Amino acid sequence: MQKKLLPILTQSLFLILTTTTIFWISQPVWINAAPLRQGEDIAVISAPSSNAVVQGVVPITGSADHPSFQFYIVEFSPEPVGDQWQIIGAIREQPVINGDLVTWDTTSVPDGSYTLRLRVVRLDGNYTEAFSQQVVVANSQPTPTPTPPPVISTTEPGQEIFIVEPTITPTDLPPTPTIIIDQPIVDTPTPRPVATSAPLEDPDEETSLVPTVQGFSVIPLRDACLYGGGLMLSVFLFFGFLSAMRLVVKDLMNRRRDQ
Repeated sequence: MQKKLLPILTQSLFLILTTTTIFWISQPVWINAAPLRQGEDIAVISAPSSNAVVQGVVPITGSADHPSFQFYIVEFSPEPVGDQWQIIGAIREQPVINGDLVTWDTTSVPDGSYTLRLRVVRLDGNYTEAFSQQVVVANSQPTPTPTPPPVISTTEPGQEIFIVEPTITPTDLPPTPTIIIDQPIVDTPTPRPVATSAPLEDPDEETSLVPTVQGFSVIPLRDACLYGGGLMLSVFLFFGFLSAMRLVVKDLMNRRRDQ
């Protein structure tokens, strides 16, 4: 009897392990598709993205939030990046999810390549950063000179008619003025060692050992995995129990026939 039950339990355990493995292999796809939620550790610059070309007044969009959110700032620096960071606008004390972070007037800076930086500062002074690199400001565009129609010139009657092509003189662009903006002095608390991510707060437990993924919580996935694994284990055990009962009943019927 035990020899007959052992293959059934072994097969059920194998199916459970196979299903769990397939779930964890497909987990990264679920993480990429999950939406951002307010109250998590988020620092994202959605636009302009790296290698973008911008002109005029540009809205900088993205997300900035944290469970211990204090404020966020958006800054820019000419490349190569050094210590020339300048704040865009002012300090923002309200978190943003998939919205406008700040507006950047690129006409106030020379054309060139810049790096944008979003810094989400927490109550303890630490912060999370996001960057958008090689953003090209190209406000100076050559002004095309309109081509006048050909001029027809004639001489005395009876002589040839010829066309004089006009000479196109390119228009020199005036140099781009450099506007210096007085930046407000921000009294930023001295940060402790930089932490680029922080563990998410689990509403159901005081201490959570769930790994942190920026912009996404894997807690619902863990719960779904446990629920699905438990459900499948129950189904397999139920069918294993039915198979075992069937073998027991069949064995009892065979014994009665033998008697």
